[in-house]
Amino acid sequence: MNKLKFIVIGILLSTLLSSCQEKKEEKVQQPNIIFIMSDDHGYQAISAYGHNLNHTPNIDRIANEGALFTHGYVSNSICAPSRAAMLTGKHSFKNGKIDNVIPYNWDQDNVAKRLQKAGYETALIGKIHLHGNPQGFNYSNVLRGQGQYYNPDFIENGKKRKYHGYCTEVTTNITMDWIKNKRNKNKPFFLMYHQKAPHRTWMPDLKHLGTYDDKTFELPDNFFDKYEGRKAAKQHEMGIFKHMDLVYDLKMLDKQKQINSPRRRQAQSKYNRMDSTQRAKWDAYYDPIIKDFKARKLKGEALAKWKYDRYIKDYLSTIQSVDDGVGELLNYIEKEGLSKNTIIVYTSDQGFYLGEHGWFDKRWMYEESFRTPILMKYPKEIKPGTIEDGLIQNIDFAPTFLDYANVEIPKDMQGESFRPILNGEKEDWRDALYYTYYEHHGAHSVQRHHGIRTHRYKLIHFYYDCDNWELYDLKDDPKEMHNLYGDPNYVEIQKELHQKLESIREKYEDSDAIDQKYIQEHLQQKREKDQAKQARRTNSSKK
Repeated sequence: MNKLKFIVIGILLSTLLSSCQEKKEEKVQQPNIIFIMSDDHGYQAISAYGHNLNHTPNIDRIANEGALFTHGYVSNSICAPSRAAMLTGKHSFKNGKIDNVIPYNWDQDNVAKRLQKAGYETALIGKIHLHGNPQGFNYSNVLRGQGQYYNPDFIENGKKRKYHGYCTEVTTNITMDWIKNKRNKNKPFFLMYHQKAPHRTWMPDLKHLGTYDDKTFELPDNFFDKYEGRKAAKQHEMGIFKHMDLVYDLKMLDKQKQINSPRRRQAQSKYNRMDSTQRAKWDAYYDPIIKDFKARKLKGEALAKWKYDRYIKDYLSTIQSVDDGVGELLNYIEKEGLSKNTIIVYTSDQGFYLGEHGWFDKRWMYEESFRTPILMKYPKEIKPGTIEDGLIQNIDFAPTFLDYANVEIPKDMQGESFRPILNGEKEDWRDALYYTYYEHHGAHSVQRHHGIRTHRYKLIHFYYDCDNWELYDLKDDPKEMHNLYGDPNYVEIQKELHQKLESIREKYEDSDAIDQKYIQEHLQQKREKDQAKQARRTNSSKK
């Protein structure tokens, strides 16, 4: 009897200890983190945001099973600086990557290095657009520079390698191979899965050519914006009608060379990467469009409408491949039972203009480029269908990932973890965002500017070789058509925003002196870059 008691007690103790151990292991288990980023994917082109341009069922799944962020923003709306901010958790003037010209310093701390030290298996696959060998990753396989849509060159762990196929699909295949076969499955993983698409020049996959040919797209109601009261906006070089190149951007590469383009050679180089089978299918689709365009001899408003229609259809078609890849990844995570303990985020390196104000591209602090999509799922903590309207910025990704991984957040990171507001644990969240843009003089002629955005108002200062201020009431004027700076009805609000701007610049340790330093660095780097480009052209012509 006594022997039976001891056996029973032993079993109970063993069960209890086992249960405690399982709870302990569950408590300290670090989540996998998959950070999906596309390039220039405007929130308007994700169907979860309700703009009815296209259908992205797989990207939408992330929001349906988790959270949709309605106020996600970047700190500098241009490719490389945005990625540097995401990696470091710091504004451009702190991490040193203010534009696409000045080099990025990989020796500085970043979120991948922190997670790697904490035991994570880390990988970076696709586009990063930061020159140099990526640091902080057990595995990297990244595009060279901007990358190419067809038969792209990658750099796998420092070695150049050319892949056959369509870039978006290639990036997904490399990602799936790593997650299935290359990672250490005894470790949590941090995966940065970054697509080139839908970056200019919006070359769709062959299987998605013509996806939107049966749909009629209406022009945005401010497509023919005259920019009254907005001096800086008048100086742009990103108009769909005036600046979008028929051959380079809109694929009108006619074999007779009758359509004029200063960028014909650049366009031709993209098609030269295709093999004969790819090119035959491409030409079979575009040649009839080219023939029809030449026959119509469009001008003025009719040409503007045609260019918009061609642009939006190509742009949205490239996104279909991005959505396909997201679906493949989500299905695998679900199938392998990894979903419950995996954080999945989808975002873009910034927003993008889809005809608003007559524009394409980004750079401005105006909403369409400043705002970026953010969708996130994590079944352990985020309720399906959550709508989050807090002011989130791309400098917040690094500290948020570290928070979920139970890794200490460095004090010099300027972003904040938004985990507490998703959990309803923090109501005292930030009330304003700070923005900077430096690349002037540069592509698209957008003036240097910085500014502040609250939930309702926005104050922007354009400077360097101008001194222009703009103020918007986003509740009454969400499309930012009416500059209220100097309006007597907004005197107090204007004063308050000026004070808030100075306060936030002080908080983030920005200043005019720092700005002047970067202006000189930018000019020097640009001179060196232009000289090197000219030298290559000279050598090429001699050959």
